[in-house]
Amino acid sequence: MDDRTGHRIVPDTTRRADRLPGNRYGNRPTMKDVAARAGVGLKTVSRVVNGEPGVTPETERRVQEAIDALGFRRNDSARVLRKGRTASIGLVLEDLADPFYGPLSRAVEEVARAHGALLINGSSAEDPDREQELVLALCARRVDGLVVIPAGDDHRYLEPELKAGVATVFVDRPAGRIDADVVVSDNFGGARDGVAHLIAHGHRRIGFIGDMPRIHTAGERLRGYRAAMEDAGIPVEDSWMSLGVTDPERVRRAAQEMLAGPHPVTAIFTGNNRVTVTVIRVLAEHTRGVALVGFDDIELADLLSPGVTVVAQDAAALGRTAAERLFRQLDGTLLAPDRIELPTRLVTRGSGELPPSD
Repeated sequence: MDDRTGHRIVPDTTRRADRLPGNRYGNRPTMKDVAARAGVGLKTVSRVVNGEPGVTPETERRVQEAIDALGFRRNDSARVLRKGRTASIGLVLEDLADPFYGPLSRAVEEVARAHGALLINGSSAEDPDREQELVLALCARRVDGLVVIPAGDDHRYLEPELKAGVATVFVDRPAGRIDADVVVSDNFGGARDGVAHLIAHGHRRIGFIGDMPRIHTAGERLRGYRAAMEDAGIPVEDSWMSLGVTDPERVRRAAQEMLAGPHPVTAIFTGNNRVTVTVIRVLAEHTRGVALVGFDDIELADLLSPGVTVVAQDAAALGRTAAERLFRQLDGTLLAPDRIELPTRLVTRGSGELPPSD
């Protein structure tokens, strides 16, 4: 039988039941299937699967051959119910695409692996509601612990989970309205050092372009900028400061406005890596030399001309410290929540050492 396109139509004689997903893909092999194939009891299979003693080498070989032939995989659900642990932790990041979080995530994963745990991560996209949804979804899947880079400033929704024993460590930014462990960089001190470095090279009109002011790190870096200017006795004009989303268009406009007019800034301090990248592009189009120091290192910063001077934080150390803290909670060796602050490092490469052009 042909349709109007000339294609041959083959009648479907398959029974409806045979097309159901369960029949189409088949059932996963069970320990009972393994036992039947190997000719042993269920307890023997269980001992082999769980690495328990009491099985002869020959019997273990037969069971393992049956496992390989059937493609059997252990179902850990029952083990979870017995032990109350899933051997998994959750990591909630701001943005999986942000290069800053790559080494942080990798460090958390390495610590988790060393403890025999699986890491499950997701992105909040800087949305407090999405953060809460993701955190509670991970809790519903019974992760043993959480490492959270918070998007919101109210984490009371986590109180029932904390009381239920879900270990939690916040990283990069503190939790809001609850007591919890937090691992952060010295955002205030790092920004103050970066701006002081520009001042030491003769700059007085220094702009600051940062992230949204409600974000803890953005607020601390702005505070560090203000403190350095105050320490040097330099009044700060409102037009020298711009905080908001890190969208390139917003950052570009802010930089161009600071560089315009009869008394433009001679240097810019940028509040994070995404802002820095956009400002580098703006300065590349600018005829007058403008000094730049950025918070967070960026890829290829040393290959640009001049190289980009940055206040570098150790993202891997943040992740590793937070994860180690989390597993100490799970081991029961920690009592009260604590705040751990890691130092930053000024890396001079040329852009922050340019003198004022006027």
